[in-house]
Amino acid sequence: MISITKEPKISVGILSEKQIDFELHGDFKVSGMKHVFSGRFTAELIEDRIICRKGEDKIEISDEIIFVPQEPEIESFLLKDVTIGVKFHWERREKERFTGSLKLLKDNGKITAINILPIENYLISVISSEMSAKSSLQLLKAHAIISRSWLLAQIEKSKVLKKEKTNYKSVYNAVDEHIKWYDREDHKLFDVCADDHCQRYQGITKVYTEVARQAVKQTAGVVLASGNKICDARYSKSCGGISESFENVWEPLKYGYLSSIVDYKYEPENYNIDFSNEANAKKWITSNPPAFCNTKDKKILSQVLLDYDLETTDFYRWKVEYSQKEISELIKTKSGIDFGEIIDLVPIERGYSSRLIKLKIIGTKKTLIIGKELEIRRTLSTSHLYSSAFIVEQQDMQNGIPQKFILTGAGWGHGVGLCQIGAAVMAARGYQFDEILLHYFSNAMLKKIY
Repeated sequence: MISITKEPKISVGILSEKQIDFELHGDFKVSGMKHVFSGRFTAELIEDRIICRKGEDKIEISDEIIFVPQEPEIESFLLKDVTIGVKFHWERREKERFTGSLKLLKDNGKITAINILPIENYLISVISSEMSAKSSLQLLKAHAIISRSWLLAQIEKSKVLKKEKTNYKSVYNAVDEHIKWYDREDHKLFDVCADDHCQRYQGITKVYTEVARQAVKQTAGVVLASGNKICDARYSKSCGGISESFENVWEPLKYGYLSSIVDYKYEPENYNIDFSNEANAKKWITSNPPAFCNTKDKKILSQVLLDYDLETTDFYRWKVEYSQKEISELIKTKSGIDFGEIIDLVPIERGYSSRLIKLKIIGTKKTLIIGKELEIRRTLSTSHLYSSAFIVEQQDMQNGIPQKFILTGAGWGHGVGLCQIGAAVMAARGYQFDEILLHYFSNAMLKKIY
């Protein structure tokens, strides 16, 4: 049941460190204190208490402190050394500026910095961080609705889990299987994190444009809905031609609005998309079928791919090569299991987009089936493979042990829900935001809830 009827404030986890350097630009107050705070501060844990210092002055807090701006529209705070792209190939640290309140919270020997702000302000930043703020209005409106829907659905889900006191689990282990997916159990101190695990949010660091503000303003309070629930709307960079179904990536629940769709105007010709047949998967992944997200148009790509994303040139179809030494050491490091030399990587189960849900790793010391898609991507890359839609080729066999593995793959990301590059192409071709959304979320409807 949709219970949200007015614009909520949300909490966003920005970073967690033993020491946090921050700057308050404007006048900030703390509940119970008469003093107005401004300027540069360092916060650190000393004898299990948060100590905030500014020169010779210091504030000492046992558990948490919230700095609240007196004029939220013009005042801001800056956090130094914020890590973006956590565990991705372009991971880096940046200074980032935010509006709203700054909450510092003690947690497991570190201080967590949390931004509290109205959801619509948050969304202007998200669509400017996930996409270029210079994107087309229709693309940004579609993305604003998805981002709003996803976050509100997560908040509603958290309320249900707390009310039911459900012990949410996202891992299944057996003697010969390790299956894990990554979702809501990871964040308990705030509603959402600021990185790609949730939605990329970089405060007001990114340049806002009038079109980004318009996109949020013109869709304020509008969500994707299915029945009487807000849709748990998902998105990724490139589906690779066919989107994936929710249950194949996250918890084993079917959502009609997150079912697999062909990312084009019609079904692909001369392809059998029953990817339970490995020959069909191989043909699909090693060819170049037409799709909205199959584009090399730099003008369109620059709307979706920011500077560090543009470091990736191949995403619709890609290739990665590993030597035996590289892949055996990589899998050992990432899984914590010594498989010995890697004999084979065997597809066990694929989803509707050809993404692997289960993969068997056969080594000279150990054999294990792993899943789901993100666990596979993390295990086979120093950061993340672009997707789990790949086939494996062995080369240079020596005594039954391949000395080289070639992974040829399709798409970028989990592939569920909206395909960002495909949506950008649709917008460039004149599709309106609602047409784009109903293409990717075929069993959903648009609803204004506040």
